[in-house]
Amino acid sequence: MLTPLIIAAPSSGCGKTTVTLGLMAALKRRGLEVAPFKVGPDYIDPGLHAVASGRISRNLDGWMCGEEGVRSAYARGCQDADVAVVEGVMGLFDGATGDSNVGSTAEIAGWLNGRIILVVDARSQARSAAALVSGFSRFDPELQFAGIIFNRVGSDRHQELLRQACSSVAGLPPVLGCIRRDEEMTLPERHLGLLTAEEGALDSGFLTRLADVVEAAIDIDAILDLPSSPKSDRGGFEQDEIELDLPLAKREGKPVWIGVARDKAFCFYYPDNLELLRAAGAELVEFSPLTDAKLPADLDGLYFGGGYPEVYAEELAQNGSMLAAVRDAADAGIPIYAECGGLIYLAEAIEPQAVTGIFPATVRMLPKRKALGYREVTLQADTLLGPAGTVLRGHEFHYSEIEMPEEVHRVYRVSARNGQETFIEGYASGNVLGSYIHLHFGSNPQVADNFVAACRNKQ
Repeated sequence: MLTPLIIAAPSSGCGKTTVTLGLMAALKRRGLEVAPFKVGPDYIDPGLHAVASGRISRNLDGWMCGEEGVRSAYARGCQDADVAVVEGVMGLFDGATGDSNVGSTAEIAGWLNGRIILVVDARSQARSAAALVSGFSRFDPELQFAGIIFNRVGSDRHQELLRQACSSVAGLPPVLGCIRRDEEMTLPERHLGLLTAEEGALDSGFLTRLADVVEAAIDIDAILDLPSSPKSDRGGFEQDEIELDLPLAKREGKPVWIGVARDKAFCFYYPDNLELLRAAGAELVEFSPLTDAKLPADLDGLYFGGGYPEVYAEELAQNGSMLAAVRDAADAGIPIYAECGGLIYLAEAIEPQAVTGIFPATVRMLPKRKALGYREVTLQADTLLGPAGTVLRGHEFHYSEIEMPEEVHRVYRVSARNGQETFIEGYASGNVLGSYIHLHFGSNPQVADNFVAACRNKQ
């Protein structure tokens, strides 16, 4: 099994994503197959990884999927790859609690026996940066550090001071490179984070420049020469210890065809969700609510993932034939599952634009974030995803709120990761199920079988 390179940092905002993308592009340019991964629930970074590496990027999320699920996703993602690059989340040790590595990049690094490359924002630091590196590299002695990359370095003299400081302290990881400060090497952002790959956030010119910068500033040969991690009591596994093939549900009758909304407005999907649906017997057909005039023919189900329908509300509203086709599908009893952006699209209006109206609700954008965090869902009634009592996990992040009439059935009992916050959500109307929560089917793979079975039963 490949030993992953874990691109981590002391905190958010140090340049992990930029360094990760540049490294992936530089490695690919050398003819290597790069397996990309992202720690945590984020959708946007994996989309950018896919552009830089040419391969699907998978989320490695310990809370949603557990250690076994993380190892399985990692093993599947490494097939036929030469090198694995994992972008961390937040600061290296930041996670669910203040007294453990649970939910952090460090936890994933331990499970996978990864080699950590710490990206340090060196602005306004010189010798102090060595103290920071010393603290991080020795905080958890079981973690393995491959080296340090200093980012936003101001000058040749600044670089010299940083290297001198690190070499003066015994036992520090080597400095693998220093990247100069360059305000033009910044990815564009909006209210939910970076612009997506589907919106051209990482065009070929910018990606080439990132690769050029990384090639010039970082000792890639030293990174590729890193020895494989030994097995330890903390983790370590071989590929033949992992079940690479997803379990297949029994396929009966004709194939189940599920339409998947996929364009600039709807682009947030966990690869595991789609793979589990295929493993359960579904044939997935992508379509664009923005540009297609109608749905693909003979669909047995529809899946609307998250994204930015609020940004493209006017265009979605102007595509009247698609709105009518989705309403007709709902009226015909076709099972429809929608999450976050998908839920917004199924409302009557994204103020002030009218959309499908499947749910008699209005969506309003807010100036501040409405919700952010992990969620555990317990089904309170039988749904498309399974019977009452089914438990699965996901993540919620949005700047909008929805006014849903009380008569619409709520079928989710939701709790936060700490278990202290509980509320009712998840809206069911006929064969339509919608929620703000992005569910990870890897947290309970049976839900994919259940959804496919619901679609099959409507044939």
